[in-house]
Amino acid sequence: MPSPGLSLLTLNIGNPSPDRARRQLAWLMRRDEDILVLTETKASAGCRLLTQELTAAGYAVHSPWPEAGEYGTMIVSTVPATPDDGFGDRVGYLPSRAAAVILPAPAGALRVIGLYVPARDASPGKTERKRRWLAACDAALAAAVTEMPAIVLGDLNVVEPGHWPRYPFFAPFEYDFYRALAEAHRLTDVFRELHPDLAEHSWVGRAGDGYRYDHAFCCQSLSGYLTDCDYLHQPREDGLSDHSALTMRLAIIPPAAPPPSLP
Repeated sequence: MPSPGLSLLTLNIGNPSPDRARRQLAWLMRRDEDILVLTETKASAGCRLLTQELTAAGYAVHSPWPEAGEYGTMIVSTVPATPDDGFGDRVGYLPSRAAAVILPAPAGALRVIGLYVPARDASPGKTERKRRWLAACDAALAAAVTEMPAIVLGDLNVVEPGHWPRYPFFAPFEYDFYRALAEAHRLTDVFRELHPDLAEHSWVGRAGDGYRYDHAFCCQSLSGYLTDCDYLHQPREDGLSDHSALTMRLAIIPPAAPPPSLP
């Protein structure tokens, strides 16, 4: 039995086809997490199917739909959650990649932020696009995390500075974003807090090279309540996604709501 408390999960769903979306739906609806942060969404048939089926089953779905050709983040909740569209507005640039909700938790409101950071290659255009988005997100986080306790989850497309193995192609601005989360914004890397020496990867390339791209952070005032944080490799191993999921749990009472019903 899982320990009680507020639980969250993040998974890059890879803009699924309708068939793969149905298989993802079956897996997600068997999970017991209170909040699901789903990244790499798109205004596509598969993502619309997920939204419609989850909503019909009683989940609250907050999904700022991306503009044509762009990607976004979806937050799904089984507990009361108020959409916080203002966070995406604060980011401003490619705002659908950042979604947020506010939970009226009994111990005090907290903000859950889902992020899907742009990927890049060696081209100047994609590098500048990622640099610009990270700078905009960094500025938005600077304000948001001072207003109330926050949890940040998603596919950040960055690795920690001490990542193993070490890859030579990550730029200083990418490591700087990770450092800013921990230092400037005083957020705790949840997995690293609970597993200081464990090497885990949430995405694996064709040559078997692994990357810890998917992350969960929480404000330091919540770090003392952390009880669990683990990568779940089943979605990647079963072909539901090319990413593993990340789940976390805090020993705080979540907002009360009846569970969603299976269709």
